[in-house]
Amino acid sequence: MDFQKKILEYISEYMITNNETISVAESVTSGMLQLAFSQMPNASMFFKGGMTAYTLPDKVRLLDVDHNEAENCDCVSENIAETMALNVAKMFESDWSIATTGYCTPVRNSIYSVYAYYSISYKGEIILSKKLELHPKTQALNAQIYYAEFILGCFKSELNNLLILNN
Repeated sequence: MDFQKKILEYISEYMITNNETISVAESVTSGMLQLAFSQMPNASMFFKGGMTAYTLPDKVRLLDVDHNEAENCDCVSENIAETMALNVAKMFESDWSIATTGYCTPVRNSIYSVYAYYSISYKGEIILSKKLELHPKTQALNAQIYYAEFILGCFKSELNNLLILNN
């Protein structure tokens, strides 16, 4: 059994056992987290859904991101990721949510860097928000895959931490 499959099974088992739900708002990962959640055993019991909002107008309209703030940072900041996470959880009425925003290719707006911000919320509060940086020569698809796998690993760790705290 490979590492990724173990993570997916752990998340699925935790969510079902604890009767909790999750939703996802993605930009830089372009649906890869949604794909991963859909592949988890019994996903329909806990995965409420998600969205990929790639453009500033869509992030403003669908996820209630502040237009001026989004314009100032090209929709890529820790606060934008946090806003996306909190608002997708409200939209889908989920206990948990994950949001991503960033760059998978080096462009002028990213100062030719490759990085992403991701946020995880639980019951209306941000519990983890970080920046993930990759080498600027990382291929776009590889960056997206890495972001998704890394974030799922972080989510598993947060679930595990919560389990330890509650026991």
